[in-house]
Amino acid sequence: MVGFKPSDVPPPLGVKMASAGAAACVADLFTFPLDTAKVRLQIQGEVKGVDGIRYRGVFGTISTMIRTEGPRSLYNGLVAGLQRQVCFASIRIGLYDNVKNFYTGGTDNASVLVRILAGCTTGAMAVSFAQPTDVVKVRFQAQMNLNGVARRYTGTMQAYKHIFQNEGMRGLWKGTLPNITRNALVNCTELVTYDLIKEAILKHSLLSDNLPCHFVSAFGAGFVTTVIASPVDVVKTRYMNSPPGLYKSAINCSWIMMTKEGPTAFYKGFVPSFLRLGSWNVVMFVTFEQIKRAMMLSKKRFEEGN
Repeated sequence: MVGFKPSDVPPPLGVKMASAGAAACVADLFTFPLDTAKVRLQIQGEVKGVDGIRYRGVFGTISTMIRTEGPRSLYNGLVAGLQRQVCFASIRIGLYDNVKNFYTGGTDNASVLVRILAGCTTGAMAVSFAQPTDVVKVRFQAQMNLNGVARRYTGTMQAYKHIFQNEGMRGLWKGTLPNITRNALVNCTELVTYDLIKEAILKHSLLSDNLPCHFVSAFGAGFVTTVIASPVDVVKTRYMNSPPGLYKSAINCSWIMMTKEGPTAFYKGFVPSFLRLGSWNVVMFVTFEQIKRAMMLSKKRFEEGN
């Protein structure tokens, strides 16, 4: 057995939510530069590069950012990103099993449709609660740190305050509809695919319930999720990053992208999206399983000690 052994009893809701939030933060620390590169590629075409700066490919984008803005630019919005993961992941991942059990009435064999419904539910709940953190994260990642270029925001709290003062509550929840759509798709695809791949591997005894099994399941979930969610992700990014008045709605943003840039615009940044989602899923799910098991082991030892 590689890593901690599975617990004999199901982990309580608090353990699952805490494990999911912590694991998502660890995954963000490892993959944030890829996410920043993805955002820059997605908004390219909407906002012209400064002084002829153009981004080409994920690693080209990263090298260009390091050369023109410094290495720290790759972690623009990290604080907001960690705030986002604490809120998002603890709800959308931590609540998934409980919501799935609610829909099945407590039975173990949940159908694919029930799993999809549970994933969509927790994904939508997470966005409704934590949308402002995503708006700030995207705007930080999009802004350039160049001499002579005015920065929109200087800090996370200043960004929340500035958006509220200039755009109101609607500004903080800007792009909620496309983000709910995107996160519902991502969440149900991510969790359901991981669930199904992991179950198939264990059912056919290809691997035991340990790190290699979690790695393969997470990698597959990351690829499938990227294919399905990329178009919505591009629209979400552009709409949330846009100044007031540029787009009338998320649907209007989609239409302008289609008419001006063609259907390939919806898959801008696909490679960094896959690199980011694939690596993020691997780190998150592997870490999630281990933290959850470690917490249950600590809980068991504490109870035995008392």
